[in-house]
Amino acid sequence: MKAQAFDRTLRGFSRRVPCRRFTVELVSGTRFTVDHPEALVFRGGVAVYIAPDGNLTVFDHEGVSRLSDVNGRRARK
Repeated sequence: MKAQAFDRTLRGFSRRVPCRRFTVELVSGTRFTVDHPEALVFRGGVAVYIAPDGNLTVFDHEGVSRLSDVNGRRARK
């Protein structure tokens, strides 16, 4: 995914009102669910996800395989 599309897509998912959970799947197979807009910070193709337990996941536009709604809506790659 290109850096600009990555930022735009994450912005779209994270700014929905009301907030809806979405899943990030990395090319490594790691998946996590973003359940709050303040759990994610991103800029310039790089993002940090802060899990409820405080663990951080740093990922970039090249490491994302898919972004999707928890109920299945997929974003373009």
